Amino acid sequence: MSVVFYYASGSPYAWRVWLALEHKAASYEIHVLSFDAGDLETPAFAKLNPRQKVPVLVDGKFVLTESSAIVEYVEERWPQSPRLFAADLQQRATQRRLIREIDGYIAPAIEHLAETAIYVEPGQRSDAKIAEAVAALRTELARWESVVGGEYLVSELSAADFALYPFVGLVQRFAKRIPNAPTDLLGPKLTAWAARLTTLPVIKKTWPPHWK
Repeated sequence: MSVVFYYASGSPYAWRVWLALEHKAASYEIHVLSFDAGDLETPAFAKLNPRQKVPVLVDGKFVLTESSAIVEYVEERWPQSPRLFAADLQQRATQRRLIREIDGYIAPAIEHLAETAIYVEPGQRSDAKIAEAVAALRTELARWESVVGGEYLVSELSAADFALYPFVGLVQRFAKRIPNAPTDLLGPKLTAWAARLTTLPVIKKTWPPHWK
């Protein structure tokens, strides 16, 4: 049975799944959906995911949503190396904790900034609200300077790196799109970490099409 991965360019959650699939050299088909074309609002897609969000992974008759769950499924569905999670119990637990922190803290801060500075008409933008959103994101990202202790977040390249990188990519992209946006939201360790990952073939292969 073929595995089908539903993806939309610009979704950091879908990107992490794509990274996981490529990291594992999995055999799959990719269906690229368009937010602008309303592909996620069709009845056919709603049958796969009533929440009408990507990513979705279909393995035969089995349908799985939610990126973190999909990444763990990918790890077990293709158990061959390289791993997405460390073999060591405590390192693996730390990787899973970081993913939950990314989803629980970094993602909302970035989404709030996007809502105040990107997904709003220029005439309705509030400099005060943008400054507040930037400050909140800066505070959260500063916490991650102490997380980056080596080449990757925890031991070897893992699902934790693949969860964080798409959001860091969004931060870097926002810095170019938001008028007068600060360019120093990422600290030196996060900046160096992101630069290292950007050179990886798996990152280059999965780069969001509309970012090119």
